Amino acid sequence: MTASRPSAPQALRALLAGEDLVALPGAYDAVSALLARRAGARGLHLSGATVSAVDLGVPDLGFVHATDIARRATVLSEASGLPVLADADTGYGNALQARHTTIAYAAAGVAGLHLEDQVAPKRCGHLGGKAVVDLAEAAGRIRAAVDADSGLVIVARTDALSVLGVDAVLERCRAFVDAGADAVFVEGADLAVLEAVHAALPGVPLVHSRSEAGGPVEDGPTDVELAALGVRIVIHPVSAVLAAARAQAEVYAAIMTQGNAGATTRITWSELTDLVGLPDQLALEEKYS
Repeated sequence: MTASRPSAPQALRALLAGEDLVALPGAYDAVSALLARRAGARGLHLSGATVSAVDLGVPDLGFVHATDIARRATVLSEASGLPVLADADTGYGNALQARHTTIAYAAAGVAGLHLEDQVAPKRCGHLGGKAVVDLAEAAGRIRAAVDADSGLVIVARTDALSVLGVDAVLERCRAFVDAGADAVFVEGADLAVLEAVHAALPGVPLVHSRSEAGGPVEDGPTDVELAALGVRIVIHPVSAVLAAARAQAEVYAAIMTQGNAGATTRITWSELTDLVGLPDQLALEEKYS
């Protein structure tokens, strides 16, 4: 008998429970998801900031809602077959909304979500002017997400570091784990902060972000350093969308100034159609003709 394929949440939990540090590249549509899978990605990340930019053309200031993320997540999951860790911002309200968001994400095929303690509407984690809710409300959101009993991996994110300091971060991370979080994610953490969290919560997997919104990603901690401090997943939220935007800008400029995109770097049409499964579809067409 063939073993059943693990569910998306089970696959993501296995990554968190493993010994290796796993990179989750950001993806935002079927093509980017397929390219990430072809490169060897074992899971994907879906960023609220990316969805805000791609779907709405607005900055990450709380304009995106759960339905926007869920719609995109379904595309990524179905196209790639990979587990998707999706941004859930603040849960889009209080604990009740966080619970409802968790259920909606599960229905959309999401494997896990990260839920933060900012006030709603939130701001990009790398912008100034952030504010966080009190500890009881923050932990209540996590508890509500866990109690939804959706099976999703619940990653508790705190933005308290730049607002309240390290002691508050440690207090919140402990409360989040007590509320049932599977992992914790400290926005803006450096090695010293990660070391403190790891010491306070030994055995709890950590999630870390390598986002260009926080500066050059090559200047941050190495994978070896992160893994030694309990980090099991590193997300790369916006790398792909920034690269795609750069490439598209060059193509559009070439078309407008030179009359065609011939001078730019692109994959071929056949490479794209192969990526999205044209040979398999033609074989099915022949089978049923």
